[in-house]
Amino acid sequence: MSSSTIIILCALLLSYSTAASASNFYQDFDITWGDGRAKILNNGDLLTLSLDKASGSGFQSKNEYLFGKIDMQLQLVPGNSAGTVTAYYLSSKGSNWDEIDFEFLGNVSGEPYILHTNVFSQGKGNREQQFYLWFDPTADFHTYSILWNPQRIIFSVDGTPIREFKNMESKGVAFPKNQPMRIYSSLWNADDWATRGGLVKTDWSQAPFTASYRNFKADACVPSGSSSSSSSSCTSNSGSSNAWYSQELDSSNQDRLSWVQKNYMIYNYCTDTNRFPQGLPPECQQS
Repeated sequence: MSSSTIIILCALLLSYSTAASASNFYQDFDITWGDGRAKILNNGDLLTLSLDKASGSGFQSKNEYLFGKIDMQLQLVPGNSAGTVTAYYLSSKGSNWDEIDFEFLGNVSGEPYILHTNVFSQGKGNREQQFYLWFDPTADFHTYSILWNPQRIIFSVDGTPIREFKNMESKGVAFPKNQPMRIYSSLWNADDWATRGGLVKTDWSQAPFTASYRNFKADACVPSGSSSSSSSSCTSNSGSSNAWYSQELDSSNQDRLSWVQKNYMIYNYCTDTNRFPQGLPPECQQS
């Protein structure tokens, strides 16, 4: 990244504050749809989304963020969750939006969830990587994290990195860096595609389907004038609170990333030559 780009980014971030929120869903989120199917419980410590044949449900963050480390613990729909999708993602607005996605594709009882990831920049996505998990995500809560700084985006599960999307603007690849994004989550019916390409339909006799959320944490830059109560500068680098701003994968985490991708990755757009007969996207040509 050029020095001029860094100077511009730093100047922009001076008008932002840093938020280090710990989990109170009343304070940090708004339920946006579902007609009562989304609930905040336990004095704001727990949020649940539910889906039945009439409707799913969803919520969004009160704040927007421009760079940060976002953690959320989720416990996914148990049992026969085929046809359901639990989406948890960051997104901006407009036709040239940026987006960083976790989507959890349900399955029949005893078969694994698929964790679907994607990155959109300037309205362009098609950067899917999919994984199985090395545990049952319905039996307990697990932490799903997005680290987003000017150099890279890192997806992690329980602290283990599963995907890294680097800033490769030097190769002509757009990177999310100018548009603040909100956190969104929803539970919805997608049985036209979610499980085995739509072959397995949602079993509505199992409804309502419920996913649960707790222990949200955002160590992140928030636009000034947002609802965050914190007021320190994003670029202050005081203590370790903003370590994420320049964080990269050390050798140990590189090894863990390689382990996940070798053993649990089931789809990678960067190896799908049938999908890209004219040549793989430029970011895929970087080792």
